[in-house]
Amino acid sequence: MGIDFSIPHNADDPQPFCNLKFPSPADILSYITTHEIPERSLLLPQPQVQTVFRYGAIAGSVIHAHDRLARGMDRARQLIDEHERQGRSFPSGLVILAAELTGGKGRFQRSWHAPAGGIWMTMVFVNNLLPEVSRLLPLAAGMACCETVRRFGVPAHVKWVNDVHVRGRKVAGILMETVYGSRSQEEYILIGAGVNVNNSDFPPELDGLAVSMAEVAGGTFDLGLVATDLLAKFSWHIGMLYRQEAAQLAADGGLQDSGVPFLVDRWREFSDSPGRRVMFGYDVQQRPQYEAEVLGVDADGGLRLKNLQDGIVVTEYGGEIIYLD
Repeated sequence: MGIDFSIPHNADDPQPFCNLKFPSPADILSYITTHEIPERSLLLPQPQVQTVFRYGAIAGSVIHAHDRLARGMDRARQLIDEHERQGRSFPSGLVILAAELTGGKGRFQRSWHAPAGGIWMTMVFVNNLLPEVSRLLPLAAGMACCETVRRFGVPAHVKWVNDVHVRGRKVAGILMETVYGSRSQEEYILIGAGVNVNNSDFPPELDGLAVSMAEVAGGTFDLGLVATDLLAKFSWHIGMLYRQEAAQLAADGGLQDSGVPFLVDRWREFSDSPGRRVMFGYDVQQRPQYEAEVLGVDADGGLRLKNLQDGIVVTEYGGEIIYLD
């Protein structure tokens, strides 16, 4: 039985909807056809929209569903190792979905609370993009999550690089790791995405720091529909990266001529980072480095910061920020 696309929100149900009906690739394709293509056609001519979705069709073309996993990243590595040992090509865009993670980790091995009621996803992307385009993948992943949260009426913003929050409380997060094939030497980018949907019982250390879509909206959501929407939006943003690369190669020009800033411009619309006073650091919670004002984001995704101590403007391509204002 497929996903019911007609019930996005259940405000009358006081109990969290935790039974995830995992979407199939066919569900995602149907959703793209009925929802995404008409909406994206407001931004681009429909033939171009269809081209983008053909580029991004790898996202969710294979789905492995689990009721419970320790970590999606670990399972992704196991699958990569199996393919490498057998000399088989890996299906780029393969997605691992879990109803619950028991050992979720964020950046710098921070714990990630991932109980039933949320969307816990790992996508394996076999990176064949140009370096100047693939460095935009973190922004694309953050945009996909933020657009999905907003699709269901929750007023989220994205904080550089790709934390999604509602009034300072984190509703979704991205973790990206890179591994290389033991035989093929292929570059695999593991994209871990977690969205707090109906789960609202957070541990004490996350008190005031995390929030769920259900808490903000005052009602629960159909997890299968949210997961379908999320994968459809990953399809769009990954497709946009391929389209932008194709345009760049065809033009034999720079990123501005290739259309790459389209993604960055959209990211700026969804972000509340520019103009904020922040603390920057590569592990900002344990080793903060300096206070700065966010001036903006460059076309290649770098964060432009003005150091508040000496006034020097720098562009950071790694690390993280905490809002101070």
